[in-house]
Amino acid sequence: MHIAVVGLSHRTAPVEVREKLSIPEELVERSFNNLKKIDQILEVSILSTCNRLEIYSLVKDPQLGIEAIRSFLLEFSGLEDEILSPHLFNYVQEKAVSHVMRVSAGLDSLVLGEGQILSQVKKMVRLGQDHQSLGPILNRLLTQAVSTGKRVRSETNLGTGAVSISSAAVELAQLKLGQAHGKDKLMTLETEKVAVVGAGRMSRLLLQHLQSKGCCSLTLLNRTKKRAEDLSAAFPDIQIDCQLIDELDRCLSLSTLVFTSTAANEPIIDAEKLIKINRKPLLRLIDIGVPRNISSDAKSVSGIESHDVDDLQEVVSRNQEARQKLALEAEGLIEEECRVFLEWWDSLAAVPTINCLRSGLESIRKEELQKALSRMGPDFSARERKVVEALSKGIINKILHTPVTKLRAPQSRNDRRDSLDVIEKLFNLDVSSSLNKPKNN
Repeated sequence: MHIAVVGLSHRTAPVEVREKLSIPEELVERSFNNLKKIDQILEVSILSTCNRLEIYSLVKDPQLGIEAIRSFLLEFSGLEDEILSPHLFNYVQEKAVSHVMRVSAGLDSLVLGEGQILSQVKKMVRLGQDHQSLGPILNRLLTQAVSTGKRVRSETNLGTGAVSISSAAVELAQLKLGQAHGKDKLMTLETEKVAVVGAGRMSRLLLQHLQSKGCCSLTLLNRTKKRAEDLSAAFPDIQIDCQLIDELDRCLSLSTLVFTSTAANEPIIDAEKLIKINRKPLLRLIDIGVPRNISSDAKSVSGIESHDVDDLQEVVSRNQEARQKLALEAEGLIEEECRVFLEWWDSLAAVPTINCLRSGLESIRKEELQKALSRMGPDFSARERKVVEALSKGIINKILHTPVTKLRAPQSRNDRRDSLDVIEKLFNLDVSSSLNKPKNN
């Protein structure tokens, strides 16, 4: 068995490729079912965010398992192999363990140390449990990854002052506004006519950051007006005009700055729409949706400045150097957590030998106990029989305690293998045969 991860992220693929592998809510169950049907996969879960799609799995054979998952991703994306494959990465065993720990800690994020990824890893654990695709190995790994993410944020300063995708989008708007005025700095948004399309979690974060950057009024559009009004109620200090998304054209004609973050699988704004409406001289569009809410052809329209999640790198890089120093603190914790997990994983190698030894000693115990009880005659009471049986079990457990503890203790793989070989030889254990025995139902 091997732990493997296959996927892509903002580090390996542009948004136009990532959006092809964004798994919408309605396709999650089908995706799990298709992955669980793959013979090579023993356990599996899916991490899907705007910046990454990663399939974590326990596979029988690493090469065959990875190829099977790559085939699943090719089929799901509808992309040709030569287009998708250069953007995919895969890690096995130690590297896979390290990767999920770093992802959960925010060290692999576009925004170094951002906190939203931790909740997304928690969601990955929950999805795996809900779809009954996690076993003891992945459940332990992913649960430990969550606790590692929490530990990094509580024991280092990496999470302090970290920006999120939403805050980076607001800062990008401020930076572009400043650059339009000939200044390479962030400017207040108080004079901008702002609109936000979508009323989900990302939009909530957008509103928080817009409020902190001087925005005092905006238009909020959503497919259902009630959800927009519920979100608006959480921001009493901002004057929010809630509208249905049917008013998008009118909103585009009146705004100077529009943020989009919806769950739409196709663009809701494109060049054709923008050409038809009567707009302000400059309309700045910032799309943090994946799949993209704004078509790439929007940039070709005169008076339109359009940005997607990949453009956030311009803002992120401005404070990345200082945060890299903080990341070094986190790397030490992650190495420690990886070592703890891998020591547990290595200790599993002793389980078949331990089970075989225990089974052999238990057979001897039962056989000798039966002989002793038969010699005691009918005068031996049921209570006395129970006492003698408990005594025999206690002796076996005492005998096993020290070798079992030693075999499970952290040690090099060679040392553990040497110890296992000695025990198997001394007790004449046929571990391979015991592994192939059919389980009793």
